[in-house]
Amino acid sequence: MLHLSQIRLPQGGRTVVARQGDVARIVPGAMSVLELAQAAIAAGHGLADEVSARGPGEAVDLSAALADGRVLLPVDHPDPAHLHLTGTGLTHLGSASTRDAMHAKADPETMTDSMKMFRMGLEGGRPAAGAVGAQPEWFYKGNGHVAVAPGAPLVSPGFALDAGEEPELVGLYLIGPDGTPFRLGFALGNEFSDHVTERGNYLWLAHSKLRPASYGPELRVGPLPADVRGTSRICRDGAVIWEKPFLSAEANMSHTLANLEHHHFKYALFRQPGDLHAHYFGTATLSFADGITPRSGDVFEIEAPDLGLPLRNPLQVEPARPGIIPVTAL
Repeated sequence: MLHLSQIRLPQGGRTVVARQGDVARIVPGAMSVLELAQAAIAAGHGLADEVSARGPGEAVDLSAALADGRVLLPVDHPDPAHLHLTGTGLTHLGSASTRDAMHAKADPETMTDSMKMFRMGLEGGRPAAGAVGAQPEWFYKGNGHVAVAPGAPLVSPGFALDAGEEPELVGLYLIGPDGTPFRLGFALGNEFSDHVTERGNYLWLAHSKLRPASYGPELRVGPLPADVRGTSRICRDGAVIWEKPFLSAEANMSHTLANLEHHHFKYALFRQPGDLHAHYFGTATLSFADGITPRSGDVFEIEAPDLGLPLRNPLQVEPARPGIIPVTAL
């Protein structure tokens, strides 16, 4: 299985690393996965074929690079405005119970909007090949300015009411010259959110998602197993304070990946040539559901062997900003 990552070199500059098994090597002539993918599209072959065509480069200790803080996002864009971070929720079997409890209405006989959305996925999220299925919940997180590299802090704004992790599968895509979405592969992701704000009113979901997020350290090229299993944990002062397994991929989802991809890329806005997309596919596992309140200095750790090296990010909470944001009229 081929995994790609991007690292800073000790002597300066950056490069792409290809790992198969325990062997990680520099990809000759590749400074970014974006450039590598563009070359693969131009040549009419896959990303793995492009890597193979360039031959083996110098061996790299990828774990050491990660420990040194030299691992970048596995794919990024030189202009952050052309990288879009988005996601879909209520996509996983079991994901409705946590959300339904957060948004429960006074009348127990009345189904919440969350449960209605979840049932839509159960009943219509897995259409026959080539058919359009139920539309999922969708949200926007931001552009490349909020994409946080592995090991870098996830910064919670001073006005936030919560700073919670969400361990997720992330699809990574490049839009080709003719507007075709090309899936580069999959990565681990932490879709960092404010669950207290979301719980206050479901219409604040959009506000709760406007936070930084991380993905990587590696990009898995090629097909994904139907059943991906991992562990999400929070460490405080070197000790694990919360840990739970999580499940992802289609065997554990109410939607097919193809259906979720369709409902994102059906918008022409998201098929602009040269743009990158990091799309989070949802989760059913949150420390928030277990009453955990992360605090500044905690470290989120998400691992799933099928997706490469673990993703770790410390939490940093900004001080509250006094007053309002001033706007100057011209």
